[in-house]
Amino acid sequence: MATTPPIIQAKIASDPVKIPLAPLFIAVVIGVLFATAGVGGVLYYVLRSGKVPIHVSMTPAAAPTTPVKTHMMALEPLLVNLADPSGSAFLRAGLTLEVAETPIEKGRDAKNPEAKPQGRDTDAALRDTALAVLGRQTSDQLLAPGGKDRLKSELKVAFAEHNHQLQVADLFFTEFLVQR
Repeated sequence: MATTPPIIQAKIASDPVKIPLAPLFIAVVIGVLFATAGVGGVLYYVLRSGKVPIHVSMTPAAAPTTPVKTHMMALEPLLVNLADPSGSAFLRAGLTLEVAETPIEKGRDAKNPEAKPQGRDTDAALRDTALAVLGRQTSDQLLAPGGKDRLKSELKVAFAEHNHQLQVADLFFTEFLVQR
């Protein structure tokens, strides 16, 4: 039996085989890219050719809603003392409301044209609600960035709470003057 001399065995065990890592890494990345491109190309071809049936669950489309008819309702300008500590600040605001027509209004117009339309009673209720909300504001709140938008949302909420027969879709300021 032939045996390797112990000196050669020690030299072989101490010299590990060095594999160049950079070319190996590049080869692996390129191989993965080519494999992905090949599989993607085959899948694209098979799916586009119609050879594989694809079951797509379709959600039913929302039923088209009829747009709600609205009309504009302008309130006379409001003059309100603001809740400033000085007590000398006031606000002059003009409001125009976009009001959604209710089925009751439509029926009232068609069946009985002489019926009392929404008018003075509704205007008075809206003005009262607006005065209550505007009177709680301070000039600093109104003049701050986003103050008018915040006030619009407060007014919409107050109109919805206090005037149930009226649906306010939107609110527009036609005048807005803050005096300190």
